[in-house]
Amino acid sequence: MQPRDFSLYGAVDLGARQAAAQRRQQAGQSQSQPGAPDSANGGFVFDVTEETFNADVVERSRTTPVIMDLWAEWCGPCKQLSPVLEKLAAEAGGQWILAKVDVDANPQLSAALQVQSIPMVVAVLGGQLVDGFLGAMPEAQVRQWIGQVLAAAEKAGMAVTAPAGAAETAEVADSEADSEPGRGQPGDGRAPRGPGAGVPPGQAMPPGYAEAREAMERGDLDGAAKAFEQELAANPADPVAKAGLAQVNLIRRVTSYDQAQARRDAAEHPSDVDAQARVADIELASGRAEEAFNRLLGVVRRTSGEERDQARLHLVSLFDLLPPNDPQVKKARSALSALLF
Repeated sequence: MQPRDFSLYGAVDLGARQAAAQRRQQAGQSQSQPGAPDSANGGFVFDVTEETFNADVVERSRTTPVIMDLWAEWCGPCKQLSPVLEKLAAEAGGQWILAKVDVDANPQLSAALQVQSIPMVVAVLGGQLVDGFLGAMPEAQVRQWIGQVLAAAEKAGMAVTAPAGAAETAEVADSEADSEPGRGQPGDGRAPRGPGAGVPPGQAMPPGYAEAREAMERGDLDGAAKAFEQELAANPADPVAKAGLAQVNLIRRVTSYDQAQARRDAAEHPSDVDAQARVADIELASGRAEEAFNRLLGVVRRTSGEERDQARLHLVSLFDLLPPNDPQVKKARSALSALLF
Protein backbone atom coordinates (compact mmCIF):
# COMPACT_ATOMS: atom_id res chain seq x y z
CA MET A 1 0.00 0.00 0.00
CA GLN A 2 1.33 3.43 -0.91
CA PRO A 3 1.71 5.65 2.19
CA ARG A 4 -0.84 8.43 2.37
CA ASP A 5 0.01 12.11 2.59
CA PHE A 6 3.38 11.57 0.89
CA SER A 7 5.34 14.80 0.51
CA LEU A 8 7.97 16.11 -1.89
CA TYR A 9 9.68 17.95 0.90
CA GLY A 10 10.24 15.44 3.66
CA ALA A 11 6.99 16.16 5.47
CA VAL A 12 3.28 15.54 5.17
CA ASP A 13 1.68 16.74 1.93
CA LEU A 14 -0.92 19.26 3.00
CA GLY A 15 -2.50 19.20 -0.43
CA ALA A 16 -3.33 15.52 0.04
CA ARG A 17 -5.01 16.31 3.37
CA GLN A 18 -7.04 19.02 1.73
CA ALA A 19 -8.09 16.68 -1.07
CA ALA A 20 -9.20 14.11 1.50
CA ALA A 21 -11.17 16.76 3.36
CA GLN A 22 -12.87 17.81 0.15
CA ARG A 23 -13.81 14.21 -0.59
CA ARG A 24 -15.33 13.84 2.87
CA GLN A 25 -17.23 17.07 2.32
CA GLN A 26 -18.60 15.80 -0.98
CA ALA A 27 -19.66 12.63 0.82
CA GLY A 28 -21.82 14.72 3.13
CA GLN A 29 -19.51 15.41 6.03
CA SER A 30 -19.44 19.16 6.58
CA GLN A 31 -16.32 21.04 7.63
CA SER A 32 -16.33 23.35 10.66
CA GLN A 33 -15.89 27.08 10.36
CA PRO A 34 -12.41 28.58 10.68
CA GLY A 35 -11.16 29.33 14.15
CA ALA A 36 -11.63 32.76 15.64
CA PRO A 37 -8.63 35.10 15.65
CA ASP A 38 -6.97 36.24 18.84
CA SER A 39 -7.88 39.92 18.94
CA ALA A 40 -5.21 40.56 21.58
CA ASN A 41 -2.60 39.88 18.89
CA GLY A 42 -4.14 42.01 16.17
CA GLY A 43 -6.13 39.14 14.69
CA PHE A 44 -3.00 37.45 13.34
CA VAL A 45 -2.87 34.53 15.81
CA PHE A 46 -5.29 31.61 15.49
CA ASP A 47 -6.00 28.44 17.42
CA VAL A 48 -6.26 25.64 14.84
CA THR A 49 -8.06 22.31 15.20
CA GLU A 50 -8.33 19.24 13.00
CA GLU A 51 -11.65 20.60 11.71
CA THR A 52 -10.37 24.10 10.87
CA PHE A 53 -6.92 23.10 9.63
CA ASN A 54 -7.69 23.18 5.92
CA ALA A 55 -9.36 26.60 6.06
CA ASP A 56 -7.02 28.25 8.56
CA VAL A 57 -3.72 26.82 7.36
CA VAL A 58 -3.84 25.25 3.89
CA GLU A 59 -6.08 27.84 2.24
CA ARG A 60 -4.59 30.87 4.00
CA SER A 61 -1.06 29.75 3.10
CA ARG A 62 -1.83 30.16 -0.58
CA THR A 63 -1.83 33.95 -0.18
CA THR A 64 -0.12 34.59 3.19
CA PRO A 65 2.76 32.72 4.84
CA VAL A 66 1.49 30.68 7.78
CA ILE A 67 3.71 29.70 10.68
CA MET A 68 2.44 26.83 12.81
CA ASP A 69 3.27 26.60 16.51
CA LEU A 70 2.75 23.03 17.76
CA TRP A 71 2.58 23.05 21.56
CA ALA A 72 1.05 21.44 24.66
CA GLU A 73 0.05 22.75 28.06
CA TRP A 74 2.58 20.56 29.89
CA CYS A 75 5.52 21.65 27.70
CA GLY A 76 7.81 24.10 29.49
CA PRO A 77 9.85 25.18 26.42
CA CYS A 78 6.56 25.79 24.57
CA LYS A 79 5.64 28.37 27.20
CA GLN A 80 8.91 30.16 26.49
CA LEU A 81 8.60 30.07 22.69
CA SER A 82 4.89 30.71 22.12
CA PRO A 83 4.85 34.26 23.58
CA VAL A 84 7.81 35.15 21.35
CA LEU A 85 5.97 33.92 18.24
CA GLU A 86 2.78 35.72 19.25
CA LYS A 87 4.68 38.96 19.82
CA LEU A 88 6.38 38.72 16.42
CA ALA A 89 3.08 37.89 14.69
CA ALA A 90 1.51 41.01 16.17
CA GLU A 91 4.51 43.11 15.11
CA ALA A 92 4.35 41.70 11.56
CA GLY A 93 0.89 43.18 11.12
CA GLY A 94 -0.37 40.50 8.73
CA GLN A 95 2.86 39.92 6.81
CA TRP A 96 2.48 36.37 8.10
CA ILE A 97 0.02 34.70 10.48
CA LEU A 98 0.52 32.32 13.39
CA ALA A 99 -1.53 29.12 13.62
CA LYS A 100 -1.35 27.48 17.06
CA VAL A 101 -2.01 23.74 17.37
CA ASP A 102 -2.48 22.04 20.76
CA VAL A 103 -1.08 18.59 19.94
CA ASP A 104 -2.89 16.93 22.87
CA ALA A 105 -6.26 18.25 21.72
CA ASN A 106 -5.61 17.33 18.07
CA PRO A 107 -3.92 13.90 18.04
CA GLN A 108 -4.85 13.03 14.44
CA LEU A 109 -3.45 16.29 13.14
CA SER A 110 -0.34 15.80 15.26
CA ALA A 111 0.14 12.33 13.78
CA ALA A 112 -0.38 13.60 10.22
CA LEU A 113 2.24 16.28 10.79
CA GLN A 114 4.63 13.63 12.16
CA VAL A 115 5.18 15.52 15.42
CA GLN A 116 7.87 13.74 17.44
CA SER A 117 8.83 16.48 19.88
CA ILE A 118 7.63 19.93 20.86
CA PRO A 119 7.82 22.82 20.60
CA MET A 120 7.82 22.32 16.87
CA VAL A 121 7.48 25.28 14.51
CA VAL A 122 6.89 24.89 10.78
CA ALA A 123 6.26 27.32 7.94
CA VAL A 124 3.57 26.67 5.33
CA LEU A 125 3.61 28.24 1.88
CA GLY A 126 1.19 27.38 -0.90
CA GLY A 127 -0.22 24.43 1.01
CA GLN A 128 3.17 22.83 1.65
CA LEU A 129 5.39 22.53 4.70
CA VAL A 130 8.60 24.21 3.61
CA ASP A 131 10.74 24.97 6.65
CA GLY A 132 10.83 24.44 10.40
CA PHE A 133 12.73 24.00 13.64
CA LEU A 134 12.46 22.12 16.93
CA GLY A 135 12.95 23.52 20.42
CA ALA A 136 12.77 26.98 21.95
CA MET A 137 15.12 29.36 20.15
CA PRO A 138 15.93 32.87 21.39
CA GLU A 139 13.98 35.74 19.87
CA ALA A 140 16.87 36.94 17.70
CA GLN A 141 17.15 33.57 15.98
CA VAL A 142 13.38 33.26 15.61
CA ARG A 143 13.31 36.66 13.90
CA GLN A 144 16.07 35.58 11.55
CA TRP A 145 14.32 32.33 10.71
CA ILE A 146 11.08 34.17 9.97
CA GLY A 147 13.04 36.49 7.67
CA GLN A 148 14.29 33.45 5.76
CA VAL A 149 10.75 32.09 5.48
CA LEU A 150 9.50 35.39 4.07
CA ALA A 151 12.38 35.44 1.59
CA ALA A 152 11.36 31.95 0.45
CA ALA A 153 7.76 33.15 0.11
CA GLU A 154 8.89 36.00 -2.16
CA LYS A 155 10.95 33.61 -4.26
CA ALA A 156 7.88 31.39 -4.62
CA GLY A 157 5.98 34.34 -6.08
CA MET A 158 3.98 35.36 -3.00
CA ALA A 159 3.51 39.08 -2.40
CA VAL A 160 5.15 39.74 0.96
CA THR A 161 5.38 43.35 2.11
CA ALA A 162 7.50 44.00 5.18
CA PRO A 163 6.15 46.45 7.75
CA ALA A 164 8.12 49.63 8.36
CA GLY A 165 11.39 48.98 10.17
CA ALA A 166 11.41 45.26 9.45
CA ALA A 167 14.67 45.39 7.48
CA GLU A 168 16.49 47.11 10.33
CA THR A 169 15.03 44.66 12.85
CA ALA A 170 16.10 41.66 10.75
CA GLU A 171 19.61 43.07 10.37
CA VAL A 172 19.95 43.48 14.13
CA ALA A 173 18.54 39.99 14.67
CA ASP A 174 21.09 38.52 12.27
CA SER A 175 23.90 40.18 14.17
CA GLU A 176 22.58 39.05 17.56
CA ALA A 177 22.03 35.47 16.42
CA ASP A 178 25.47 35.19 14.84
CA SER A 179 27.25 36.56 17.91
CA GLU A 180 25.29 34.76 20.61
CA PRO A 181 27.62 32.36 22.48
CA GLY A 182 26.86 28.66 22.54
CA ARG A 183 24.44 28.79 19.60
CA GLY A 184 24.77 27.12 16.23
CA GLN A 185 24.26 28.90 12.96
CA PRO A 186 20.67 29.83 12.14
CA GLY A 187 18.89 26.90 10.54
CA ASP A 188 20.47 24.19 12.71
CA GLY A 189 17.92 21.41 13.17
CA ARG A 190 15.50 22.82 10.62
CA ALA A 191 13.65 21.05 7.85
CA PRO A 192 14.80 21.65 4.27
CA ARG A 193 13.55 24.49 2.15
CA GLY A 194 10.54 23.71 0.03
CA PRO A 195 9.09 24.91 -3.27
CA GLY A 196 10.61 28.09 -4.60
CA ALA A 197 13.98 27.83 -2.82
CA GLY A 198 16.65 29.18 -5.14
CA VAL A 199 14.11 30.70 -7.53
CA PRO A 200 14.82 34.33 -8.53
CA PRO A 201 12.39 36.83 -6.90
CA GLY A 202 9.25 37.43 -8.89
CA GLN A 203 9.37 34.10 -10.71
CA ALA A 204 7.10 31.12 -10.11
CA MET A 205 8.47 27.90 -8.67
CA PRO A 206 9.95 25.46 -11.22
CA PRO A 207 7.14 23.69 -13.11
CA GLY A 208 8.71 20.32 -12.35
CA TYR A 209 7.74 20.66 -8.68
CA ALA A 210 4.07 21.14 -9.52
CA GLU A 211 4.20 18.36 -12.11
CA ALA A 212 5.76 15.98 -9.58
CA ARG A 213 3.21 16.85 -6.89
CA GLU A 214 0.30 16.38 -9.29
CA ALA A 215 1.74 13.05 -10.45
CA MET A 216 2.08 11.78 -6.88
CA GLU A 217 -1.42 12.89 -5.98
CA ARG A 218 -2.76 10.70 -8.78
CA GLY A 219 -0.43 7.83 -7.83
CA ASP A 220 1.85 8.17 -10.87
CA LEU A 221 5.27 7.58 -9.30
CA ASP A 222 6.96 7.16 -12.69
CA GLY A 223 5.62 10.55 -13.75
CA ALA A 224 6.82 12.14 -10.52
CA ALA A 225 10.28 10.63 -10.94
CA LYS A 226 10.46 11.88 -14.53
CA ALA A 227 9.54 15.42 -13.44
CA PHE A 228 12.24 15.44 -10.78
CA GLU A 229 14.79 13.96 -13.17
CA GLN A 230 14.06 16.74 -15.66
CA GLU A 231 14.58 19.35 -12.93
CA LEU A 232 17.89 17.71 -11.98
CA ALA A 233 19.00 17.62 -15.60
CA ALA A 234 18.54 21.39 -15.71
CA ASN A 235 19.88 22.02 -12.19
CA PRO A 236 21.90 19.06 -10.83
CA ALA A 237 22.37 20.73 -7.43
CA ASP A 238 18.64 21.34 -6.78
CA PRO A 239 18.16 20.00 -3.20
CA VAL A 240 14.36 19.79 -3.45
CA ALA A 241 14.49 17.76 -6.65
CA LYS A 242 17.17 15.49 -5.19
CA ALA A 243 15.13 14.82 -2.06
CA GLY A 244 11.93 14.41 -4.06
CA LEU A 245 13.47 11.85 -6.42
CA ALA A 246 14.95 9.96 -3.46
CA GLN A 247 11.52 9.80 -1.83
CA VAL A 248 9.81 8.66 -5.01
CA ASN A 249 12.40 5.91 -5.39
CA LEU A 250 11.87 4.87 -1.77
CA ILE A 251 8.12 4.53 -2.32
CA ARG A 252 8.76 2.60 -5.53
CA ARG A 253 10.92 0.13 -3.62
CA VAL A 254 8.56 -0.24 -0.69
CA THR A 255 5.51 -0.84 -2.87
CA SER A 256 7.38 -3.65 -4.64
CA TYR A 257 8.06 -5.52 -1.38
CA ASP A 258 6.07 -8.29 0.25
CA GLN A 259 6.36 -6.61 3.62
CA ALA A 260 5.50 -9.67 5.73
CA GLN A 261 8.07 -11.77 3.88
CA ALA A 262 10.63 -8.96 4.10
CA ARG A 263 10.29 -8.87 7.89
CA ARG A 264 10.58 -12.66 8.15
CA ASP A 265 13.72 -12.63 6.01
CA ALA A 266 15.28 -9.88 8.12
CA ALA A 267 14.48 -11.71 11.37
CA GLU A 268 15.97 -14.98 10.10
CA HIS A 269 19.07 -13.45 8.47
CA PRO A 270 20.37 -10.56 10.59
CA SER A 271 23.53 -10.15 8.47
CA ASP A 272 21.76 -10.29 5.08
CA VAL A 273 22.25 -6.75 3.79
CA ASP A 274 19.45 -6.92 1.21
CA ALA A 275 16.95 -8.28 3.74
CA GLN A 276 17.81 -5.64 6.33
CA ALA A 277 17.78 -2.86 3.73
CA ARG A 278 14.26 -3.80 2.63
CA VAL A 279 12.93 -3.57 6.18
CA ALA A 280 14.85 -0.33 6.77
CA ASP A 281 13.08 1.10 3.70
CA ILE A 282 9.72 0.01 5.12
CA GLU A 283 10.51 1.54 8.50
CA LEU A 284 11.61 4.86 7.03
CA ALA A 285 8.57 5.05 4.76
CA SER A 286 6.43 4.49 7.87
CA GLY A 287 8.08 7.42 9.67
CA ARG A 288 10.34 5.30 11.92
CA ALA A 289 13.66 6.81 10.82
CA GLU A 290 15.58 5.98 13.98
CA GLU A 291 14.63 2.30 13.73
CA ALA A 292 15.68 2.22 10.08
CA PHE A 293 19.03 3.85 10.81
CA ASN A 294 19.74 1.61 13.82
CA ARG A 295 18.93 -1.48 11.76
CA LEU A 296 21.51 -0.62 9.12
CA LEU A 297 24.06 0.52 11.69
CA GLY A 298 23.71 -2.96 13.18
CA VAL A 299 24.44 -4.51 9.79
CA VAL A 300 27.54 -2.31 9.39
CA ARG A 301 28.66 -3.46 12.84
CA ARG A 302 28.16 -7.17 12.04
CA THR A 303 29.63 -7.29 8.54
CA SER A 304 32.86 -6.48 6.72
CA GLY A 305 34.21 -5.93 3.24
CA GLU A 306 31.73 -5.53 0.38
CA GLU A 307 28.71 -6.34 2.55
CA ARG A 308 29.64 -3.66 5.05
CA ASP A 309 30.11 -1.12 2.25
CA GLN A 310 26.75 -2.08 0.75
CA ALA A 311 25.03 -1.49 4.09
CA ARG A 312 26.87 1.80 4.54
CA LEU A 313 25.86 3.08 1.11
CA HIS A 314 22.21 2.18 1.65
CA LEU A 315 22.22 3.91 5.04
CA VAL A 316 23.78 7.05 3.55
CA SER A 317 21.15 7.05 0.78
CA LEU A 318 18.42 7.04 3.45
CA PHE A 319 20.00 10.08 5.10
CA ASP A 320 19.12 12.05 1.94
CA LEU A 321 15.42 11.57 2.70
CA LEU A 322 15.58 13.75 5.82
CA PRO A 323 16.92 17.25 6.39
CA PRO A 324 20.72 17.18 6.84
CA ASN A 325 20.37 18.82 10.26
CA ASP A 326 17.70 16.41 11.47
CA PRO A 327 18.76 15.17 14.94
CA GLN A 328 18.20 11.55 13.92
CA VAL A 329 20.47 11.97 10.88
CA LYS A 330 23.15 13.68 12.97
CA LYS A 331 23.03 10.90 15.56
CA ALA A 332 23.21 8.14 12.94
CA ARG A 333 26.05 9.85 11.04
CA SER A 334 28.03 10.09 14.26
CA ALA A 335 27.41 6.42 15.03
CA LEU A 336 28.41 5.43 11.49
CA SER A 337 31.65 7.39 11.73
CA ALA A 338 32.47 5.70 15.03
CA LEU A 339 31.93 2.27 13.44
CA LEU A 340 34.03 3.02 10.38
CA PHE A 341 36.88 4.93 11.93
